[in-house]
Amino acid sequence: WPRGWSSWPADGPSRPEQAVCRGASWPAPYTRGMVTARRTFDDRVLQGDGFLLRRPVLADVDRIVTACTDEETQRWLPLPRPYGPAEAMAFVDTHAPTTFREGTGLVSAIEVDGLLAGMIDIVDVSWRNLTVEIGYWISPDRRGQGLAGRAAALLARWALTEQGMERAEIRAATGNVGSQRAALAAGFVREGVLRSAGTTHEGRVDLVVYGLTRQDLVS
Repeated sequence: WPRGWSSWPADGPSRPEQAVCRGASWPAPYTRGMVTARRTFDDRVLQGDGFLLRRPVLADVDRIVTACTDEETQRWLPLPRPYGPAEAMAFVDTHAPTTFREGTGLVSAIEVDGLLAGMIDIVDVSWRNLTVEIGYWISPDRRGQGLAGRAAALLARWALTEQGMERAEIRAATGNVGSQRAALAAGFVREGVLRSAGTTHEGRVDLVVYGLTRQDLVS
């Protein structure tokens, strides 16, 4: 995906979901005066309610191409046009492992019944501030099942409770109602609107910011 931005359509009764993510990592992970040695996320499969989160593999390429050439996906995600197998293979073979190895994020395939049903990732990691953003898209044939919200809830809680993060965000275009519903379903709190903070093929968009903190999970 274009570095620094990811915008993901996902499920919802009539509209896709989106999160546009941006940010920068700091060179050392400090928080509250303490130093943490963690600089990468654990490499593990997460089991959810009717789905699992795992690393993307080459067997996913055909379904990635189908999803990323879908009209609604292209509406919210500034992917290459055209988007073909070469782009999907580069995403699986290069982008995902590099992101994991360098500690700049974590790309996970959402699998349902043995098939790719979407993609969700942790992006814009700040090991200094212990913050992340979460972005997602859902395959056209899996939309409308609440999958994005459930996957975002699982990934966010794992990051906050097991990976030492303090805050997770989801950012959605103001017009992307489905994505906003998914963020709320995942337990995120609507915090405000960033004007002209995102971009699509059609131009700049305002973003609604949703947040979830470690403290939210214990209060």
